[in-house]
Amino acid sequence: MEKGGKKTQLDEGFCRTSIAQERVYEAYNELHALAQEFDTPFDAPAILVVGHQTDGKSALVEALMGFQFNHVGGGTKTRRPITLHMKYDPDCELPHCRLVSDADPTLALDKTLEEIQAYIESENMRLEREPSQFSAKEIIIRISYKYCPNLTIIDTPGLIAPAPGRKNRVLQGQARAVEALVRAKMQHKEFIILCLEDCSDWSNATTRRVVMQTDPELSRTVVVSTKLDTKIPQFARSSDVEVFLRPPACTLDGCILGDSPFFTSVPSGRVGCGHESVYRSNDEFKQAVSLRELEDVASLEEKLGRPLSKEERSRIGVSRLRLFLEELLQKRYMESVPLIIPLLEKEYRSTTRKLHEINQELSDLDEAKLKEKGRTFHDSFLTKLSLLLKGTVVAPPDKFGETLQDERVNGGAFIGTDGHQFPHKLIPNAGMRLYGGAQYHRAMAEFRFVVGGTKCPPITREEIVNACGVEDIHDGTNYSRTACVIAVAKARDTFEPFLHQLGFRLLHILKRLLPISVYLLQKDGEYLSGHDVFLRRVETAFNDFAESTEKACREKCMEDLVSTTRYVTWSLHNKNRAGLRHFLDSFASAEQSSLNGTDSSSSIQTTDTRLVDLLDNTLWNRRLAPSSERIVYALVQQIFHGIREHFLVSAELKFNCFLLMPVVDKLPVLLREDLESAFRDDLDNVFDITHLQQSLGQRKRDLEIELRRIQRLKEKFRQIHEQLSSEQVHG
Repeated sequence: MEKGGKKTQLDEGFCRTSIAQERVYEAYNELHALAQEFDTPFDAPAILVVGHQTDGKSALVEALMGFQFNHVGGGTKTRRPITLHMKYDPDCELPHCRLVSDADPTLALDKTLEEIQAYIESENMRLEREPSQFSAKEIIIRISYKYCPNLTIIDTPGLIAPAPGRKNRVLQGQARAVEALVRAKMQHKEFIILCLEDCSDWSNATTRRVVMQTDPELSRTVVVSTKLDTKIPQFARSSDVEVFLRPPACTLDGCILGDSPFFTSVPSGRVGCGHESVYRSNDEFKQAVSLRELEDVASLEEKLGRPLSKEERSRIGVSRLRLFLEELLQKRYMESVPLIIPLLEKEYRSTTRKLHEINQELSDLDEAKLKEKGRTFHDSFLTKLSLLLKGTVVAPPDKFGETLQDERVNGGAFIGTDGHQFPHKLIPNAGMRLYGGAQYHRAMAEFRFVVGGTKCPPITREEIVNACGVEDIHDGTNYSRTACVIAVAKARDTFEPFLHQLGFRLLHILKRLLPISVYLLQKDGEYLSGHDVFLRRVETAFNDFAESTEKACREKCMEDLVSTTRYVTWSLHNKNRAGLRHFLDSFASAEQSSLNGTDSSSSIQTTDTRLVDLLDNTLWNRRLAPSSERIVYALVQQIFHGIREHFLVSAELKFNCFLLMPVVDKLPVLLREDLESAFRDDLDNVFDITHLQQSLGQRKRDLEIELRRIQRLKEKFRQIHEQLSSEQVHG
């Protein structure tokens, strides 16, 4: 009877405490829901449960609640975080659950445990079929129950520790996705992290490794060792148990909440009516959890050979963890009340300003104002474009700039006939992150470096013989024609790819001007936010102009290359005639010496005789002698170098004149004509006025709802703060 009396007193005390703090708890629940729904910058204190798969995470959450609602066991059972707003209600003999609607977060629909379980399973199956497989959007459930603590718990998807190797790449990708999701949730400074570890050696920091990336000192982390009942039999000596219960401070790295870990066990078995169910009701499950706690204490005392101290007992069992978390969360609630009020005030002002801006946008949706907005945007856009080409530092290079290596990856590289790139370190400013005119200039400099250093490809004897052919009037060999045939073919094959590479690179640089200009417009408050159709039209017009202009410019350059490689004009192609003449003179002298050596009776030869001998060895002899090969090679080199110099100068000049300059002098006229034409044809199509009115109207309604909820929360927290201040003064 005494035992029963004590239980009644405890229940009454707990009930009185919960009633006194009920308004605080409800206010924070509403605050958390508001933060989730409208992505506001504040969040209510909550318990974030983090652990690996099979660490017993979901089972522990169910034990804390006092009833089962989800599947537990191996594999991924949670693909969306589950937020549980638990509220102690002594009148709720059975759990009363309400599922917050994904479509309308203001609605919370009554659901049975079976319906909630079915919903979670359907969401897991849906996400399993999608590429991402996980979602950061929370499933929010509100629960009232006579055994519930006053807690908000967020159960996250279990972390995955995949095996290495190529065959496990899918699981490795899932592991990265889950860890990124959990780390994003842990970034909320208001959350208390419940870090679950399933290990008997505290030096194995499996979950703590992830947690400490966000909370290095574990200053807002409660460490819990799960599945205690399976670990106790593993200890052979009492000293091992002592170290496990009270690990050295250096082992846990930091100052964890509660000063030492908690130890819990949750009995296996599910609640239900089937033959596989172990418990017929949640009351039986709750009793089994309490019994498991008593058995764990008894087993530990048996291993230690002594009774557990009061401090040690306060860390063992689900009930002790629940009490600690509830007190900790309530303390955070009370401490945060004064801080929440100014945040709500700030958000109220921000939402009011957004509402005013939307009302202003709605009032500006008439024909004259929209046309004026479009023309103003047109002028501002061109101003920013011109600024980027002339040079500016207002756009951050770390966000919009590209190094030469980035530029090669995104805009294509200059590749020679040997398949190699010019070392980027040898290009000036290669490591700098450039954009606009500076990037254009660097690309042109690289083009000059690469093309200017291009050598004539090797010439084989077979190519020379094939190029000789037969003349239409004699069977002699015209080696000057042979050299021209080879040179123009080599030049065409060598330089044409460079032309396409240059066009692609410069087009990439020009197209990058658009997003940078948009950034500058947003930065200066000149951007037409909400007018997506109009902005897409400007973007399409700009890109089409850039592409068509680059194509036309490249075709002009191609005409030059074709003409230069179709007919050899010696004054143009043979740039170093003096060098070639010196070579031929020396070649003739060598041939004369060779002839004198074979015919010692001839001591004096006239110039005419030498010429006849030279022609006999080159023009009339189809046998490709070394002398003939050298002459052809020298001629090809001279012609190739002449073509290269002309191509380089011509290509650079034409791209400057017919690609860069049109952006300055032709684009403004083209955009203005396109804009005015669109205004005349169908203004509604340009600005999508009907859709814009609907979109702005919906945003206005959402903001009005948010504003009313913020106002209501402001009043709640102000009253709570006044009450707490009054009680403190009275105390």
